[in-house]
Amino acid sequence: MVRPWRPRFSFLKYCKLCICPNVGSYQKIGDEMAVTIEIPTAFRKFTDGTPKLDCNATTIAEALNILTDQFPGLSRHVRDDQGQIRQFLNVYLNEEDIRFLGGEDCAVKSGDKVLLVPSIAGGCA
Repeated sequence: MVRPWRPRFSFLKYCKLCICPNVGSYQKIGDEMAVTIEIPTAFRKFTDGTPKLDCNATTIAEALNILTDQFPGLSRHVRDDQGQIRQFLNVYLNEEDIRFLGGEDCAVKSGDKVLLVPSIAGGCA
């Protein structure tokens, strides 16, 4: 007999997806589609390896607030002490840099993808 799949945890009040830790698959909960925030590999140590977060938000600012509420350890890597998006974190909405869309106040809609891209410097002199 095959037992029905049940998530081990869910993204509480904001999110419409559950992650199955065994297979890494996503299952939709509820009727609405959500905004997807894609989390870069460099930040996944602060999200317990979670690669993306689906949430209901109306602006980039709200989506980032939901993300940092869900994963408090990520907060200092997303926003500076003044509450602004960090200078070396690029945020894209559907592959378009939000700096050209009105900043973090730009509106998002169901099905949009938000991508966080940290600038990484280094090398040898």
